[in-house]
Amino acid sequence: MKKRFKITAQEGIHARPAALLVSSAASCRSSMELGFNGKSVSLKSILSVMTLSIPVNSIITISADGDDAAEALEKLAEVILSHGIGEVCES
Repeated sequence: MKKRFKITAQEGIHARPAALLVSSAASCRSSMELGFNGKSVSLKSILSVMTLSIPVNSIITISADGDDAAEALEKLAEVILSHGIGEVCES
């Protein structure tokens, strides 16, 4: 399962939002990946997420694979929306 988001935070995904995303992903059983600019990394590793250097207005893809994949994606979407990191893309 996958969801796409547009990053709206002026600083992009820097240390604080990366930590929020990784912390949320770490509590899920599913394997989770963050895709940006043709690269995909584990969303459970803050160092991996930080290496992507995701700026404002970027489109990212979060994918989850496992028995709680739907829940995991909803949880990450809630973190992204509630903390002003980004917004859901409609396709």
